[in-house]
Amino acid sequence: MKEEESLMSTQTQLMHYWGNTPEQEYYNLQGIKASKSFYTSPRGLKLFTRQWLPLLSPPRGLIFMVHGYGNDISWTFQATPIFLAQQGFACFALDLEGHGQSHGLRAFVPDVHLVVQDCLAFFTLVKQQEPQFLNVPCFLYGESMGGAICLLIHFAEPEAFQGAILVAPMCKISDKVKPRWPIPQILTFVARFFPSLAIVPTADLMYKSVKVEEKKIIANMNPMRYRGKPRLGTVVELLKVTEYVSQRLGDVSLPFIVLHGSADVVTDPNVSRALYEEAKSEDKTIKIYEGMMHSLLFGETDQNVDIVRADILSWLNHRCHARGGGAE
Repeated sequence: MKEEESLMSTQTQLMHYWGNTPEQEYYNLQGIKASKSFYTSPRGLKLFTRQWLPLLSPPRGLIFMVHGYGNDISWTFQATPIFLAQQGFACFALDLEGHGQSHGLRAFVPDVHLVVQDCLAFFTLVKQQEPQFLNVPCFLYGESMGGAICLLIHFAEPEAFQGAILVAPMCKISDKVKPRWPIPQILTFVARFFPSLAIVPTADLMYKSVKVEEKKIIANMNPMRYRGKPRLGTVVELLKVTEYVSQRLGDVSLPFIVLHGSADVVTDPNVSRALYEEAKSEDKTIKIYEGMMHSLLFGETDQNVDIVRADILSWLNHRCHARGGGAE
């Protein structure tokens, strides 16, 4: 791809998305504390985790975060939990199976429901590990595929979380990037025999997600970002899961805010509209941002990112204050 070659030729590799300042020094400068570790899930999978915490006060809320397909929690994803920790929220995330520093074949997710159980087990452990986390409101946060996983977590444990922040959720793969008929039918058949084969003819989604050219360069520097073609088994599983989620939008009952760019060609903003209309949640909010693309919290202009952050923070503040868990 000419665009990727152009970016690769002009960039100087950074240690982190923010530059070459060491992690702990950077967190100190941001006024938060953070750490990383490995967690072994009940099925024996070793998963990489991170936490970002307020520095000087008990957390106003706990936010359990799920990244998207091909992404990880150590590059630009960190920008959002760092911001939320600065606002008094404790954030926790893990690299999903086959992503980032977690174990598993790269970008191979043969069973999303096992991933859901990995997340639930880790999030439950976190809730129980600190006395200061007791009686603090808990929220899910998911980007793209992570948004669909958050809804699956909600279906599995309907009362476990007090709300969800769904950022361009992959409740359906956009027709603009989904392979056309008869390719999905052929892929489904071949995946029965070669599920880990990385041959699905789809362009690198990063270039369809990030709007700002300079930010494409930074996103492309991510050493953990999956750049290969999607694997057959992963694509078939995501098609199956998104179809399942789209059929169960009416079963969503927890409070949520769903945020989507009108110019998103990776996930379909119309399905977010359908989620808002069909969900039986009494407390639900939708934000459709005119002209914004898939990467709302990094790939847009800084001004646009600030708009989305402000909407998320306002939503969280209102719900934490309503429960008596928020700061003045």
